[in-house]
Amino acid sequence: MARSSFGDIRVFVEVARCGGFRAAAEHLQQAPASVSEAIQRFEDRLGVRLFERSSRSVVLTPVGEQFYAKSLPAIVDLEGALDDIHAQKDEVAGTLRLSAPYSAGPFFLDDLVARFAAAFPTVDVEVIYDDQKVDLLTSGVDAAIRSSTLLGPDTHAVSVGPELEMTIVALAEYLAQKGTPNHPRDILDHDAICYAFGSGDNLAAWGFNGPEGIYTIQPKPRMVANDMRSLLAYAKQGLGLAYLYREIAVPYLEEGGLTEVLSGQVGQLPRYSLNYRSKRNMTRRLRAFVDMAKASGKAA
Repeated sequence: MARSSFGDIRVFVEVARCGGFRAAAEHLQQAPASVSEAIQRFEDRLGVRLFERSSRSVVLTPVGEQFYAKSLPAIVDLEGALDDIHAQKDEVAGTLRLSAPYSAGPFFLDDLVARFAAAFPTVDVEVIYDDQKVDLLTSGVDAAIRSSTLLGPDTHAVSVGPELEMTIVALAEYLAQKGTPNHPRDILDHDAICYAFGSGDNLAAWGFNGPEGIYTIQPKPRMVANDMRSLLAYAKQGLGLAYLYREIAVPYLEEGGLTEVLSGQVGQLPRYSLNYRSKRNMTRRLRAFVDMAKASGKAA
């Protein structure tokens, strides 16, 4: 491959990753016209259109999407390797990009990221909160914090954060009207406030302790949200039973605003996982973050 072709591929990946010529030009520290010309030259050489352009947007064509999915991992590996080559021996630098579910932030991740940023002032950190499953090959993020059910294939994972103690809560007035469940199966007769992983088609089942370990029940939802703060708000309005991280609910249980039900029968969820693609050519900034996350987990 000619050297110019490699340069054009890097420009192509940056335009696709940034979603436009101007943003890519700023990141590459080039003129927007140079970026546009590079893409035009590359398309002419390939004989296909990689982007559909309009006055408002630049969108990948189907061929462009396919090429982006295949070329991005190689570019990321090369960028990581070059970052390490150009960095000083003990320097950790560059931009660390993380993806995480909304609930992880206030629960433990905001504190972990803040401590990492303070420890490594030469690293810029981007945290994108999104409950959808992340493809580490094409997303452009270094690592994703997810539950074990949302981990990608052919990736590495380490446990992070505290144990996830769960609880089921409701407003006392709701229980007075609908009755208090005494057994997990009783939740099937109640209005359920359920957590969704990104969409209402992917609900979190409710886990309970059984003779053979944790088992799950999926109640019929009346209310669905992908933010536990919303689930808590709905429960406080008397709209049903809510399945939550116990830590989030504790202040409202202590002040008497909510009542805990099925105490001792609700199961504990596994810790979150820090999911990353490869140990080969791992950037120093990602290695530093993984090491800090592991140490924090042991401390917890």
